[in-house]
Amino acid sequence: MPARLPSWAWVTGLTTGAIAAVAVLAVQADQGPKPTASTSRPSAASATADAKPSAEPEEKETGTETEAESEAVPADSGTGRRIVYSLDDRQVWLVDASDAPRRSFEVWPGTVAPDPGTYAIGTRTEATTGSDGVAVEHIMYFAAKSGVSIAFSNAVDGSSPPPPDGRTTGGIRVAKEDGEALWTFGTPGTTVRVVG
Repeated sequence: MPARLPSWAWVTGLTTGAIAAVAVLAVQADQGPKPTASTSRPSAASATADAKPSAEPEEKETGTETEAESEAVPADSGTGRRIVYSLDDRQVWLVDASDAPRRSFEVWPGTVAPDPGTYAIGTRTEATTGSDGVAVEHIMYFAAKSGVSIAFSNAVDGSSPPPPDGRTTGGIRVAKEDGEALWTFGTPGTTVRVVG
């Protein structure tokens, strides 16, 4: 009758075999193809307004020209996963952890603008009525100035009217599909970098 191996020998053998298999797979994965950033622009037909980040910049129609939504992120906007808001360009970029812009879009600011600096998404409200009387959704507060709360939002009906004359507003309005993408990306605590 052959000698029986003790259970610790079986466990040691199986563990060693599993570690060896993982090491072989890791080496094979390291030698495989690596993902690279594409510099080509997708066709307008393949562009979507999906709230999920895609591997390539999206495009949007502006008049008769098509332009990449993910234009260069401002150089002084920090690093890492963040929302970048340019006061001068009236533009927002959603930037992933690898510093790649995943989406960029135009915004319509209120009458009170945040000072350049670093902020974070705080309170989020799904829907309310803005101080201008417009029904808004996807409200994400990130700053306050002169007693006015400053937040990103989109009009429920998709409109982007200018604030009424004489009314003080801190709402930064975005298009409806951009509001959905911003809401998905801008979880509480997400960095908001405001640049001039």
